[in-house]
Formats: sequence, structure tokens, C-alpha cells
Amino acid sequence: MNGDNLFIIISTALVMLMVPAIGLLYGGMVRRKNVISVISLSIIALAVTSIQWIIIGYSLVFSETFLGLLGSLKYFGLNNVSLEEYSYVAFQLMFAAVTLALITSAVVERIKLSSFLLFSALWLTFVYAPIAHWVWNENGILAKLGMLDFAGGLVVHANAGFAALALALVIGRRYGFLSYTFLPNNIPMAIVGGMLLWFGWFGFNAGSALEANYIASNALLSTNTAAAAGALGWMLVNWLKEGKVSSLGIISGIIAGLVAITPGAGYVKPIFAIIIGFISGIICYYAMNYRIKRGIDESLDCFSIHGIAGVWGAIATGIFASINSSGLILGNYTQPVIQLIGTIIGITYSFVVTYVIAYFLHRTIGLRVKREEEYVGLDIAKHGEQAYG
Repeated sequence: MNGDNLFIIISTALVMLMVPAIGLLYGGMVRRKNVISVISLSIIALAVTSIQWIIIGYSLVFSETFLGLLGSLKYFGLNNVSLEEYSYVAFQLMFAAVTLALITSAVVERIKLSSFLLFSALWLTFVYAPIAHWVWNENGILAKLGMLDFAGGLVVHANAGFAALALALVIGRRYGFLSYTFLPNNIPMAIVGGMLLWFGWFGFNAGSALEANYIASNALLSTNTAAAAGALGWMLVNWLKEGKVSSLGIISGIIAGLVAITPGAGYVKPIFAIIIGFISGIICYYAMNYRIKRGIDESLDCFSIHGIAGVWGAIATGIFASINSSGLILGNYTQPVIQLIGTIIGITYSFVVTYVIAYFLHRTIGLRVKREEEYVGLDIAKHGEQAYG
């Protein structure tokens, strides 16, 4: 028990590292006048989640269910939660924080801080909590359906991706988007952020075994394998299509592979993780280019990478699951169908409810900063600081 508890605590710390890693990745990819603002959004996401989770978030996800749709307030303020469960509470808190931090991709360089704070609290309560309850509460509707989601392919990544798309459509494009080239200000910083995500993902996926056992070992090895395969898949298509290989593309491929293996990390053997990751790198490359061609300013591609790879990973889990479960390769023809149905339900709910929340805020308090503030940059306009002297 003590060894497993220590394992969860270490895994929690690794997942927490993913939040500033997202900040560094995103911060390196925006213009230099918005670096501090973007990194701060990730930190704020962690702060808001840390409070919401203790008060009602954990209870809404993991308490007794109401028709399989949402938990009660039985664990309000962690009331009736034993000290033995606190490590698990913290571990799941970090998952929620990572999900919210990912969504900032959609609104960088133009969102009001006050609006983001309110959006965060509402989104965690009305989008993240229900979907997590459906999948990870044993009495949730998708858990009862038989959906497999080992570490959050739907709950975290597909959810974040489709929420980001909805939020981007409501808040609108950045001024000058499609008219000017928005160059990343610090590619090495973005690379470091991406590699820290790879590192933190070991806690994310292996930690989801909740015990220091062979399932955790498989999850760790499959995670690393899929990340490498995702990088190679993206590199290949990037090379064939453009005659060069972008370093940010390599990082994007790594993340695509990591996302795709997340729902099946504890169910899929490393040999199949190669296939899952490699295909993910390719399809996410095309998804990103499609997003750009359509003129959608989901600025840092949470949708194209986390959303699309999350969907593919959920379906791939239904195909390749062979550890403590069975997928198509073992003759279970229904599992891919269950995965597809559950994923469609989850991403549809995420997109629609996120759109409603964002539209409500946009029409009331407003989501965007003033045009002159966006022109000057949010680092100076909202933080009174500059990333570089």
C-alpha cells in the first residue's frame, strides 16, 4: 500500500510538471509580445482547478451517480473522503488542470483574464466533470457501455481538442490572422516544453495503473514507443510534402503519438503502440494543414493534435487492446464500435456545451481584450511585463 501510494504521489508530480510544460510549449510558439500572458494562462488553469476540484470537482466526478450522468455533492470540500484517498484526489486534480491548460491554445493573444477565470470554473464544472464521470466513475454511462479509456484519451485530449475548437470559433481570429505571418518567438523554448510533456506523460499514463505493477510498466513502455513513432510519422509526411522537417513538427508528432496511446496505454502492447503512434503523427499533420486552409484560428492546434489524436487513439484502443481486455485483434468486434459511440458522445457534448458557455460569456462580459491591447500585446497590456529586455 505504501509503495503504491508513493507511486501515485510521484506520478502526480510528473503530471503537474505537464502544466508549465504546456506553458513553455505554447509560450514559445506565440509572438514575443504575448509570451508571459500565454505561460500565465497555464499557471492560472492549475490554480483555478486546484480550488474547484477540492470544493466540488472531485465530488461531481467520483461520488455516487445520478442516472450515470453526474455525481452528487457527497464529497463537497472533500467531506467523507478519507486521508487514504488524498493521493488519488491530487492525481485526478492534475488531469483536470492539464485539460484546462490545453484549451488555452484556442484563445492565446486575445482573451480577457477575467473571462478566462470565469470560463475555467464553468468549463470544469459543466464539461470536464460530466465527461470524466461518464468514463471514470464505474457507474457512469460510458463506463457501463464498456468504453476503455485508460488515462484520458477522451476525458482529457479529445475533450480539450473539441472544446478548443468551439472556443476558437466563438472568440474569433486574432487581428491580422491570414494577412500576416505570426512567427514563433522562441522555438527552443517550445521544444523544451514539448520534451517536458513527454517526460511528464510517463506519470500521466503509467500512473493511471494506480499501482506499481506490470500494467504500469506496459503503459510506460507503450507511451514512449508511441511518442517516438508519432515523431517519425510526422517527419515522414512533412519531408515528403515540403522537402524539409520542422523541429516544431517533430514535437507535434511526439505529442500526437502520446495522445493517441493515452486511452490504450494499459491495454495495448508496445508493438501495436508503434502503429498507433505512427498513424497519429500522419493524420495530425493533415489535420493541422486542413485547419489552416479553412482559416480557423485555433491558434496552437489543440484541436488538430489532441482532438484528432484523441479520437484516433480511442478507436485504436478498441482495435489493438489485448491486455486485461480484448479488442478487434482478439476477435472482439464490438469494442471498436463501443469506442466510437462513446467518443462521439463525448466530443459532441464537449463541443456543444463549451460553445454555449463561451457564447454566453462573449455576449455578456466579453471574451476578448480591446483591439489596441491585442495590438500592443497582452504582456504589457495585462501584466505590465516583458519576456525579453
